[in-house]
Amino acid sequence: MTKYLFLFALILLVPLSSQTTDPKKSPSPAHAELTNYGFPIGLLPSPVKNYTVNPLTGDFIVDLGDACKVTLPPDNYLATYSKKITGKIVQGRIAEIKGISVRAFFQWWSITGIRSSGDNLVFEVGVVTAKYPSKNFDESPACEGRRHSAS
Repeated sequence: MTKYLFLFALILLVPLSSQTTDPKKSPSPAHAELTNYGFPIGLLPSPVKNYTVNPLTGDFIVDLGDACKVTLPPDNYLATYSKKITGKIVQGRIAEIKGISVRAFFQWWSITGIRSSGDNLVFEVGVVTAKYPSKNFDESPACEGRRHSAS
């Protein structure tokens, strides 16, 4: 009986999804997972190497394989993604984000949260927020200056 309880507990702790993605496929499982929570796929660059989401806590880890730079619409802000991005995701809200920064007003700012609000996304940088139409993030941006292997 103890053996079965341990196995059951282990199954509960295994993340909801753990996928290796092919950069040629669109959308990747990680990007599709975003849509399950009410977000557009363009919040994550391509490609995503691996990701996990814990269904009980909402904790997630996204592994891009390497750091990444992208230009975000609509105002062409330069954003950097660390090799690993972490946070908590629930329907319509991503919180405690670590690993995404954006350059605005000649300074780098860490994006700490994102909320889905109707047709808009609200980006949180500490106590400051900025609202942009969700449609600006319908496509996943490619990492700039990164070479993809043909494997």
